[in-house]
Amino acid sequence: MVYFPHPSLAGDRPSYLHAYNSILKSHRRSPLASASSVNILVSPNVDALCATRMLATLFKQDDIAYRIVPVSGPNDVATIRHELKKNTDLHTLILINLGGTFDLSAPDWFGELDLKVAIHVIDSTRPRGLDNLFLGGDNGARILVWDDGDAEKLVEEKKSWEIIQYEPEPDTEDDDSDEGSEDQKDFGEEGDDGFSDDEGLEMPLSESGSPFNKRKKGVQNGSRKRRRKEAVEFEFHRKKLNKYYEHGLSHGQSASSTIYILATLLERVDNDFLWLAILGLTYQYITSRISREDYETYHSVYYDEVSRLNPRLTVNEIAQSSKSVNPDDMGVRTSEELRFMLFRHWTLYDAMFHSSYVASKLGIWKERGRQRLTGLLAKMGFSIPQTQQPYSHMDMDLKKTLTNKLNDIAPEYGLVELSYPSFMRCYGFHSQPLSAADAVEGISALLDVAEGLRMEVEIEGMRNGGEWFGGGRTWEGANSTKATPKIEVEPNTKTGDSINALNDENPEEGASRPRGEPGWWTKNFWTAYDALSDIDTLKGSLSLAMSLQRAIIRQGTSIIDKQDIRTMRNHRVVVLTQGPDLPLFCNPGILSRLALWLVDALRDRLPGTVVGTSSKKKALPIVIACLDEAKGLYTVIGMMAALEFGQIRKNQFSIAFLNAEADTDIFAEYAGFHTNIIQIDHQDLNKFLHALCK
Repeated sequence: MVYFPHPSLAGDRPSYLHAYNSILKSHRRSPLASASSVNILVSPNVDALCATRMLATLFKQDDIAYRIVPVSGPNDVATIRHELKKNTDLHTLILINLGGTFDLSAPDWFGELDLKVAIHVIDSTRPRGLDNLFLGGDNGARILVWDDGDAEKLVEEKKSWEIIQYEPEPDTEDDDSDEGSEDQKDFGEEGDDGFSDDEGLEMPLSESGSPFNKRKKGVQNGSRKRRRKEAVEFEFHRKKLNKYYEHGLSHGQSASSTIYILATLLERVDNDFLWLAILGLTYQYITSRISREDYETYHSVYYDEVSRLNPRLTVNEIAQSSKSVNPDDMGVRTSEELRFMLFRHWTLYDAMFHSSYVASKLGIWKERGRQRLTGLLAKMGFSIPQTQQPYSHMDMDLKKTLTNKLNDIAPEYGLVELSYPSFMRCYGFHSQPLSAADAVEGISALLDVAEGLRMEVEIEGMRNGGEWFGGGRTWEGANSTKATPKIEVEPNTKTGDSINALNDENPEEGASRPRGEPGWWTKNFWTAYDALSDIDTLKGSLSLAMSLQRAIIRQGTSIIDKQDIRTMRNHRVVVLTQGPDLPLFCNPGILSRLALWLVDALRDRLPGTVVGTSSKKKALPIVIACLDEAKGLYTVIGMMAALEFGQIRKNQFSIAFLNAEADTDIFAEYAGFHTNIIQIDHQDLNKFLHALCK
């Protein structure tokens, strides 16, 4: 066994706690080893960031030196692998939300590392690479997958994988030729003309008349039938494996939930751990990686954890549950979250206008849709001046009755799922409580655009142009937060993102900080990582998230207004080649958010289609490509959405993109660890899009 089952399913088998203890033992065998002995490779997303923060805290409590290495995609792996091969102290490699779908024992991943190196995989992506789960031998057994119960269900797939992996493939191509050659041999072995020269007899030898030949032919026929049967069975198992991989991209238990379970087994959980686990779960839900049903399953677990770790509120405190009870109140509380974008930090009108759910139901890209939104607010008794001022400045009575009025009136406008159960965190008197959804939006914005792009953000309480004249400023990355320090560039130092990420250790965090000037996405990673424990940085990121959402809505409404959505055979295509925000959408993370907004907005207006042959369920598939004029490349993303809010469909573009690349013989560079996000030359786009229609 090369995977650790979920503790609830493990029984007497080793689980997460055993995996963690094995890391401790390896480190304590060589106490003088540097931080490079334990390397954590992290994918740049909110869930991985939260899981890394929790794991780093556990390591610090156990005095384990470690190094955190952000990895943007498979292209970085080659550089990192080269550095790791030269690291003689390395004994543990931990992959968080990356690598789980690939064969990690292959030479182009980590198969050539020293066999003493244990590779721990904590990845929510599905389908998993079966080689990582079931491969034996020294090179396979050191790959340790932290499972959430999914591997326990792969009984048939494991059987098929073992047959394909260990049994030789039957060869039936020469059956007919073998039969002909044997007949020829039997007929002519005593003479060239088929007659026997013994005793002067000139009688032709009949093959059917010889008992020996009858038995021989029976054996040959049985052997051929057996080989053909084996070939049919072999092909059956091959198709079963192909079906497993062709189901499409999906997600299981979040990486942060996995580390939270480990912390629970170690009896070290507190509100900090709980909050990070909640952020990881919320990120999965609001980015449509898990269904509403799965979300509520995990939510019920965290609901109990909130009750266990936080004191029961009094009647007066319950009435003011949206405020901190005292200056030291750092508790986590349950709440009902409205599907309005950052509504506690924005105006109510803007929060509703920039919500993908409201956009879908009201059609806010049309004048009639905007009038319906204004009419909804008026019918609720909210005046235009009230809805156009910051939510925190609205009348208290209106804020208290907001949810009830929405429940009474919004269904008339088709808005029937306006809220979902969630959580919020108190920060004493440093800040108003922050909801999990708002925190995820802020951290996601830091990961995408904290640096590397010029973004205009509003000053709180002011409108940046548009309807009113107001004050605005340019987001200045490191100068806008306290998260990213200035870095001195040493002479003759390589400045690649991945190489820099492997350099010196920060003595305070145990994480690696580059010596040379890192790339923008690496700076964004550390800015977002620090924001997890810095409320000032996190609050500052909310204005950036608002500006980013404005750009997404601006581009999305333009696409719909100009009818730039092309209908292909079984999906729809959007190609962005011009516009003021074009450089912004070259970022795969932001382009993914635009695609998600489009499928949400058009969910009730487009018919569903079936993509692929492994599923007959209808979905809303869309392919969106954005031109990077400076590089001459298109960033292409395939997105799959369900026909109903709260449901998901496995993303079969992860396989379709691979097939299209192979059919067209073009060079595609993967912009992340998911194969539904690629970059191709601008001249190859049409060829690639036509290949997707096959």
